[in-house]
Amino acid sequence: MPAAFAHDLYGRLVYRRLRLQIRQAIKNGRGFFYTMKTGPRLWNLAEILRGRQKRAKKESQGIMAGKIYGVGVGPGDPELMTLKAVRLIEEADVLAIPSRNRESCVAYKIAAGAVKGLSEKEILPVVFPMTKDEAVLKKSHEQGARVVSELLDQGKMVVFLTLGDPTVYSTYLYLHKRLAFMGYEAEIVSGVPSFCAAAAKLSISLGEGAESIHILPGSYPVEEGLTLSGTKVLMKSGKQLKRVKQLLLSRGEHAMLAENCGMDGERLAHETEGIPEDAGYYSLVIVKDREEIQ
Repeated sequence: MPAAFAHDLYGRLVYRRLRLQIRQAIKNGRGFFYTMKTGPRLWNLAEILRGRQKRAKKESQGIMAGKIYGVGVGPGDPELMTLKAVRLIEEADVLAIPSRNRESCVAYKIAAGAVKGLSEKEILPVVFPMTKDEAVLKKSHEQGARVVSELLDQGKMVVFLTLGDPTVYSTYLYLHKRLAFMGYEAEIVSGVPSFCAAAAKLSISLGEGAESIHILPGSYPVEEGLTLSGTKVLMKSGKQLKRVKQLLLSRGEHAMLAENCGMDGERLAHETEGIPEDAGYYSLVIVKDREEIQ
């Protein structure tokens, strides 16, 4: 199928989808602006379609777009990186990092411990601000997708480095979804999740038999999370760790902590009482049901 025709067809399909969403929302009594808030937004759509048309023109000239890989480098120990991650990083034309420079990027430092010659690679900083302001986040995500797409249009292979596994609270997923929707090839490459590495360091299981496992972000209400049965993993709990520890003690919970797992400054606590209240950002707490550890 000719590229120009494919992109024109895609535009018509998306437009038809928007019309159906609007009709359904009005039918449900919600209205047009609700649909624009929750569905694909027209101002994003226009940019996406322009990008597709630009790539179609390049492909008609024999210039094929590159591909982006979101590569998990694991929790901290370079030896936990997968063979595929190492190979892709070695083959990459450009390394995208979620930081302003190499020196401040933890994922880059981990990769540098497993891949030789990393300092010679072209680096693309893709910075996402630490904020809950949706407008600011949206703008940064769109800007990140835009600069990466420019490299892909040049036929370059881009590897985005991310801590742990890209599917677990990773900033890469914001780029992945946008670029894939724009029609670029995008692939996720698994890495060892931090909570799996932490459980190994603490020499415990996360789940046995029919035991449930709950992965909870630092923003999740702790009180509500602790009522769940099974193993609870509280991710990135550093900022509220003092309050979390007090709550755990008051409930008589059995909890463990891993800080900077596999990195310099690693600290482990095997009992609730031993959890340090000054633990940093890369800290997670694992809470086990009492009956499971007896």
